[in-house]
Amino acid sequence: MPQDSAAPLSSPSVLGAVVESVFVGDGLLARADPLYRPRAGQVQMALAVSGAIESGGALVVEAGTGVGKTYAYLVPVLLSGERALVSTATKALQDQLCSRDIPRLLEILGIPARIALLKGRSSYLCLHRMALARHDMAVQGGQMVRVLAKVEDWSRSTRSGDLSELTGLDERSPVIPLVTSTRDNCLGSQCPRAKECHVNLARREAMAADVVVVNHHLFFADVAVRESGVAELLPSVRVVIFDEAHQLSDTGVQFLGVQLTSGQIQEFARDVLAAGLQHARGFADWLGLHAALEEAARRWSEVAGADGTMPSRRGWWHGAPEGLDLPRWQAAMEGLEQVCAQAQNAVEAFSEVAPDMARLAERGVALLLRLSRFQGLCPEGYVRWLEAGGGLRLVESPLDIAEAMRTRLLATAQEAVDEDGWPAPARGPSRAWVFTSATLGHDAELSWFVKRCGLEGARILRVESPFDYSSQAGFFVPQDFPSPSDPQHGPSVAALAAQAAATLGGRTLILTTTLRALGVIASTLREQLAKHGALLEVLVQGEWPKRRLMERFRAGEAQGQKGCILIASMGFWEGFDVPGDALQLVVIDKLPFPPPGDPLVEARTQRIEAAGGRAFQTYALPEAAVALKQGAGRLIRRESDHGILVVCDPRLLTKGYGKRLVAVLPPMRRLETPESFQEALQALAEITRTSTKDLTWS
Repeated sequence: MPQDSAAPLSSPSVLGAVVESVFVGDGLLARADPLYRPRAGQVQMALAVSGAIESGGALVVEAGTGVGKTYAYLVPVLLSGERALVSTATKALQDQLCSRDIPRLLEILGIPARIALLKGRSSYLCLHRMALARHDMAVQGGQMVRVLAKVEDWSRSTRSGDLSELTGLDERSPVIPLVTSTRDNCLGSQCPRAKECHVNLARREAMAADVVVVNHHLFFADVAVRESGVAELLPSVRVVIFDEAHQLSDTGVQFLGVQLTSGQIQEFARDVLAAGLQHARGFADWLGLHAALEEAARRWSEVAGADGTMPSRRGWWHGAPEGLDLPRWQAAMEGLEQVCAQAQNAVEAFSEVAPDMARLAERGVALLLRLSRFQGLCPEGYVRWLEAGGGLRLVESPLDIAEAMRTRLLATAQEAVDEDGWPAPARGPSRAWVFTSATLGHDAELSWFVKRCGLEGARILRVESPFDYSSQAGFFVPQDFPSPSDPQHGPSVAALAAQAAATLGGRTLILTTTLRALGVIASTLREQLAKHGALLEVLVQGEWPKRRLMERFRAGEAQGQKGCILIASMGFWEGFDVPGDALQLVVIDKLPFPPPGDPLVEARTQRIEAAGGRAFQTYALPEAAVALKQGAGRLIRRESDHGILVVCDPRLLTKGYGKRLVAVLPPMRRLETPESFQEALQALAEITRTSTKDLTWS
């Protein structure tokens, strides 16, 4: 079994000694769970977190799959008695922490603590917006009326208002924006339902809790606008944990910039019509204003190529986005600005009539400011792009979050604040910041994560996975395979996957680097399986909601269903956990280098090269290494799992950087020939048939 790669950062302290006793062979965890086994890496991480809590400052921990990092940070936090904020990557992980992990640990440790779950506005039912939706012209179709009625019925019994409680509500339902609020349209204290507001209730509970669980999106949205409750919490929190921290940079870049979307325009138009007809019917041409806004937004989207005729993501620093006609773009932007100004003036005239009208007037001003901003120059250190697909989005963001982390967040770790928010003499250790994930870099310094998050000087710990990869997993790179640029590459990936999946009875996840490759592989794979009469179900990202795809794949052949092959793109390279026999083969179509045409990638590349650096070595290669490591991590999720990783990219064998990329992967057994690959597949199939989980294959 591989050993942990780093020594403890310090000897156990008072807190550390208590924490360590929980994880030993006869400790509380072992007594509560007969299947629990002490793991040196888990103890190592728990002691490091304990030290950070006691001394303050920043700690970065890369904890390999199977270390048990969740308990490794929760046990010290709960035993410390300090008030803590835990931020995760997704709402699903939030729910898991609050409904399972933290309550379970509190029971085992025998200590009381108040837990609060805090999500963004879009997760909670807005009672005021729901009442308005009954009169919304968008809710005229039979299906939307039925869904709205279901929401209204549920609203009478829910306490939290968390829409995830409502079973059967599709996360993509068009009803959701009609029954939730945004920062733009929330009426705040002027809302007639403010006392019953589910968002306010969640914030009040968070302010009174000992441990508050948020997600990265909410955290950075709050850092940007200080309106979701997190900013109020931070001054009173001594410990901040970022789980799945590898997503911090991308999330922060998204929220620390400025966005203007067609959805914002359409929602503004819809609310102008609804509020105008309700509060000032007959005093303005509300139908005409609504139609003019919709038409201006349609023309804007058309000029931007949102119909799919142009690349979905295009950058620009001044003038018009790449590939667009400057006069047409300027005319579309100016036309949209003119109509927004007309609507803003109309609602402004009635701003004293009702809170809805006053808030609409403020939203109109904000939209006009954003329109003006995107017609000017892009600030230095920022990048600007247009995104078309499912609507139009203009984004202006910083190239990374390093400066924001240093100035807005980590600076506060060194000081206390008084009741007015001014620096005050520290009364104890500074705030502790813990950043952890299974994948934070490709080198000992974890520079991929540390530099982009402004964490130079943080303590670093790397803890290896306890899994025995050499006996649990094989790694195969097919030789004489078409290069990724060859038109036959996608069909060849499909052919290899079809043959392997047929041997295993499904149990296969195919990860692609582009949606185009996903489509090619999916269509070819279905043809191959039909041709050979293989009774396997092919699941394709985008054809079903993500949650439904994951549930079906995890079910495997249960209840007489066919075996599964899941073909997915970047949304499934991480955070998709399938322990057990349902997943035995992961096929990656090609090395996940950053897309060269992406505006953010281009801007970062230009910055590196302008400073005399080598962008491929310092940016593209580390990005590919981290993404490859994430994708490979889907395969082995527990000690009893067995599987094979296939990377269908001959550059791993032919290019000099191939060895660097292979080195970041878990130490799986290399399958050098097609024959050894087939033998490993047959051995996997035999393990499944006999259900003898302690078998290994060599």
